[in-house]
Amino acid sequence: MARKAARHAEAERNDRALLEAAKKVLSRDGAHASMAKVAAEAGVGIATVYRRYRTKDELFQHMCALSLDQWIDAAEQGLRHDDPWEGLVHYATTAVEFSGGSLGSLAGTIAITDDMARKFTRAEELMAELVARAHAAGVLRSDATPLDIALLIEQLGKSPLVDQLERQGRTDLTDAAANARGRVIAIALDGLRAGNPPLPGTAPTPDLFSGRWEHDPTTQAPSATTRRNPAHSG
Repeated sequence: MARKAARHAEAERNDRALLEAAKKVLSRDGAHASMAKVAAEAGVGIATVYRRYRTKDELFQHMCALSLDQWIDAAEQGLRHDDPWEGLVHYATTAVEFSGGSLGSLAGTIAITDDMARKFTRAEELMAELVARAHAAGVLRSDATPLDIALLIEQLGKSPLVDQLERQGRTDLTDAAANARGRVIAIALDGLRAGNPPLPGTAPTPDLFSGRWEHDPTTQAPSATTRRNPAHSG
């Protein structure tokens, strides 16, 4: 029993390392990223990866499911805050941190598994609850939708400054870059507060946000759940 628990714990550690590695490699190489590069970035042997995942698609499908777990956990933590605004901000800032170097480049390249679809639905429901609670408390601007916030998080998850300094190896500027990024995130989230001028145009539709995950049937047959799109892992 102890040996089995130890193997399970090791598999979980490897999965966490692979998820972070997949985000970094995909941000550099896009959907053409190889399992070998992901394994090398994670510090895991390629043989270890192949023992768990038969194909690259299977690996990336599991990484998407793990990423959705992060979104679900962040939303549940946000809902545990007594203050609706603080709960929403906690969710957004946490999501910004782990969405950096996202899995979005996989959109449309892999079939959507039942597990991915189920977790996306749960993440979507929790986020809608966070937004509805903030609207009811009068702290969130009335014209802000869950999709507006999801798109904002996706944009804030990218930091050209941090990425550039990391490529240059400028560890002496790491703290300063993180501080600057935190200020930008706070400025952006303040724009969600009630009382700001009306937003331009019309609210984004689900097709705009998640339509990119529609699987191309010319490259691989779509699963029965393809229409449920794990956009939060993007």
